Amino acid sequence: MLKIVISVLSGISLCFLAVLLNVTTPATAGPLGILSIFVFAYLLSLGVVTFFIYWSRRLVSRLSAGLISKKPIEPMTFRTSYYYSTIVAAVPILLIGLQSVGSIGIYEVILVIIFVAIGCLYISKRVS
Repeated sequence: MLKIVISVLSGISLCFLAVLLNVTTPATAGPLGILSIFVFAYLLSLGVVTFFIYWSRRLVSRLSAGLISKKPIEPMTFRTSYYYSTIVAAVPILLIGLQSVGSIGIYEVILVIIFVAIGCLYISKRVS
């Protein structure tokens, strides 16, 4: 059920994002329009990253099954990949937001990486 919800939500957000980016400009959209662009971009990124993490982990577990005999890598559940993607999908949105306030330097990129690492560490402790 979660797969269907994420798929539909990503498709709807892609449509709304395409319409908003083609119809409005930042000057005419206003604050609510800019916020909706960020929300739709996050939802689209969430769906793409969730399916990427899920399928890449399944691929790695299948490929490693023949190589590692003691304890092969197990595939990640879709719910767990969704949990991780909630943090990882925020990276492009954070970088776009940082770019809109000023230039992105190495300091800002390191802060975003630290944020993602702490979020993923927290999720790994809560899930297991």
